[in-house]
Amino acid sequence: MRAKMSTLPAYLDVSRLQEIIQFSLREDVETGDITSLATIPVHTTATAVLIAKEDGVVAGLFVAQVVMKEVDEALSITWTQKDGDFVHSGATIGTIQGNARSILLAERLALNFLQRMSGIATLTHKMVQALNGSPTKLLDTRKTAPGLRMLDKWAVLLGGGHNHRVGLFDMILIKENHIAAAGGIEKALTRAISAKNADFALKFGDKDKNRAGVTPLKIEIEVTSIDELQRVLQHGAADRVMLDNFVKLDSQGQVDTSKLERALTLVAGSIETEASGNVTLDTLGAIGKTGVDYISSGALTHSVRAMDFSLLITIDA
Repeated sequence: MRAKMSTLPAYLDVSRLQEIIQFSLREDVETGDITSLATIPVHTTATAVLIAKEDGVVAGLFVAQVVMKEVDEALSITWTQKDGDFVHSGATIGTIQGNARSILLAERLALNFLQRMSGIATLTHKMVQALNGSPTKLLDTRKTAPGLRMLDKWAVLLGGGHNHRVGLFDMILIKENHIAAAGGIEKALTRAISAKNADFALKFGDKDKNRAGVTPLKIEIEVTSIDELQRVLQHGAADRVMLDNFVKLDSQGQVDTSKLERALTLVAGSIETEASGNVTLDTLGAIGKTGVDYISSGALTHSVRAMDFSLLITIDA
C-alpha cells in the first residue's frame, strides 16, 4: 500500500479512524450482509479493480484500506496510486483480492469514504489553482459532515489546501454572535485576552510551549465593516481578523475587491488577515491578488460533489 500511516494529519490517529469505521460498519452491516450470505458460496474468492471514472485528486485510500482490513484482515490490497495523486478518468487505482463476501461487505463503505474525500480534495485542488500562484492560503471551515470532520479536513490537505481550526477547542474565534452576546467588540476582545492569559489556558496548551506539537492559542475576530475593523485594530488584542463579505459582485458580475483592499491598507501587515464570503472559483483569483493572508471557504466541505469511482469484481478461477 502506498498511502502510508505517516500521511495521517496530527489530529487523526489510527485508533480514532477505526472508531469512525467501526461505527459506520455497524450502521451498514448490522446483523450481516444477507444478500451475499444468500447468494455467494462461503469460500468464493474474487479480484476487484478500483477505477477512476473522472479526473480528480484521489483521497481516502488509506481509509478504504482500513475499512477492508476491519472487515477481513486476509484481504490483499495493492494501490497503484497514492493519496493526493491527481488521476485521469479510466485510471486504475488499485486491486483487492480475497474472499468475495468480504469484498462486497466492505465495498460501499470504502467507496463512500473514498468518493467523499476525493470530491473534497478535487474541489480544493481546483480552488488552489484558481489562486494563480498567489501566496494566499486557502482554508477550510467547521462546515463539515458530523462525525467526519477529521476526514473532511484531511481531504482538504490532500487537495493542497490548509486547515483552519479543527474545532472549538484550538483557537479563539470571535464571531458575530459572540460579539453580540459579549456586549461588543471591545468587551469580547478584552475578555478573550484575559482568558488566554489565565490559568485555564494551560488546558489548551498556550502556556505549555515547551511540549512538542503545542501551538499557542490565537485570537481571531470577525468584522463586517471598516468601522469594526478600526475598532479591532485600536484594541490590539487580535492575532487575525476575518473580513467577512468584504468582496462583492457588481451589477455586471465583476468582482469588486475595493473594500477588501481598503481594509488591508488599514491593517498594513500588523495582524493576519482572512477573507470570507463570496468565495468561488470565479472570485478566488481576484481575492488572492489583493494580498490577503488567508481565504476561507465552507464550500470545500459543505457542498462537495463526490468523485466517481467503480469497483469491478471478477470471480477467481
